[in-house]
Amino acid sequence: MHVLAVLQSLTLLTLANGAPVVAKKLFGGRFAGPLDGGARFVDGRPLLGRSKTIRGIVAALIATSLGAPLIGIAPATGALAAVGAMAGDLLSSFTKRRLGMVASSRALGLDQVPESLLPLLFCQSALGLSATDIAVAVALFFAGEILLSRLLYRVHLRDEPY
Repeated sequence: MHVLAVLQSLTLLTLANGAPVVAKKLFGGRFAGPLDGGARFVDGRPLLGRSKTIRGIVAALIATSLGAPLIGIAPATGALAAVGAMAGDLLSSFTKRRLGMVASSRALGLDQVPESLLPLLFCQSALGLSATDIAVAVALFFAGEILLSRLLYRVHLRDEPY
């Protein structure tokens, strides 16, 4: 296992997935237009939901691109990690809407795995990650996200404790 690469990966995942939460608290309702523009899928349910915003995507890209060099990673790799994390998050939201779940509802596993696995696969080569590194990083992100979400809720950065 490549410990440094796993730690760098976890840092990128944290930046990418945490930036939208911080941006929501900083900007409130400003720049909070839904990414899907309120569109509905063929099943009549929202395509993604109101909690997926352009603000969140932009925040993830900026934070991860700027944060990457601080841990020895190229900004482009940081941006790629953000794209993967946001793609995973959007995939999760799309799937949750198809299952009839409302925006910001909890779906253990579906909320953590796509937004950690996709960016790690996107950045596998750039970060020199093995399959074991990816599995370890996804498991650590899964556990860390559950614990960190509760802490962020207690300090009023998250609206829900999950």
